[in-house]
Amino acid sequence: MKNIIGVRFRKPGKIYFFDSENHDVKNKDKVIVETAMGQELGEVAITNRSMPEEKLKTPLKPIIRIANNKDIKHYEDNKNKEKEALKICEEKIKEHKLDMHLVDASYTFDNTKLLFYFTADGRIDFRELVKDLASIFKTRIELRQIGVRDQIRRIGGNGVCGRELCCCTFLNEFDTVSIKMAKEQNIALNPTKISGNCGRLMCCLRYEQEAYESKLKKLPKVGAIVSTAEGEGIVDNVEILKEIVRVKIKDGEDTFYKKYPASEIKIIKNIESKEIDPEEKENLKELEELEKLDKLENENNDDM
Repeated sequence: MKNIIGVRFRKPGKIYFFDSENHDVKNKDKVIVETAMGQELGEVAITNRSMPEEKLKTPLKPIIRIANNKDIKHYEDNKNKEKEALKICEEKIKEHKLDMHLVDASYTFDNTKLLFYFTADGRIDFRELVKDLASIFKTRIELRQIGVRDQIRRIGGNGVCGRELCCCTFLNEFDTVSIKMAKEQNIALNPTKISGNCGRLMCCLRYEQEAYESKLKKLPKVGAIVSTAEGEGIVDNVEILKEIVRVKIKDGEDTFYKKYPASEIKIIKNIESKEIDPEEKENLKELEELEKLDKLENENNDDM
């Protein structure tokens, strides 16, 4: 059995696991660990727990030590240096006339590397910029292109709900959000209404998706022919979460609409006749582009 702890390097952010090396750590303790980028100071998010070694996919690196006051002071000094590094890098980007937007700067704890995070519409040749920065900061320089979701996470802000953005509070990892989710939740395909501050489809579309998928398996689609106590009719609308179905029924020359619990109707032919109107078709093209960008950025995303 291995004693492991979960460490987070920024909040919110992905949790990484390390061998505790029998250190007795508490939640929110600061620890120094070895990462792929060098030594880093992180905060304990998951305290000591045991795990069978055979369940570990790769050997875990041990924590180096619990951070002391000197370590925390060094970490805070690095944060101040990062602000100055950001200003210098922005000036150099202008000098080199590069079409990129600088988002953040970050020193590794041991100062062996200085990372700059940026966004850009395409690939950027920043080799000369790296040479300039290396000569100024006398350390290894790495420029890392990030997606717009990561950019907004670092900047912060409030969503349309009025609350602080999910990506800035509790959302540790980004999952791809699809147009299919909006369709299944009966949300209008309007990019301005279902896009977040980052310009991508809102992350919150995922939150209830599992519940919608479960209920949709039991419900008829709009356009389905169903049998009711008043006779056969065509499904006109479905309230998915309430499992209520509105049915259009013809009674001779008259037509009337009535709502039924899904359990009280029988599906005769489950078809979907609803067509997307021209405006939604145009919106769909824009949303499909957002979806492609979202998938691409998630594939390239690296939380560290």
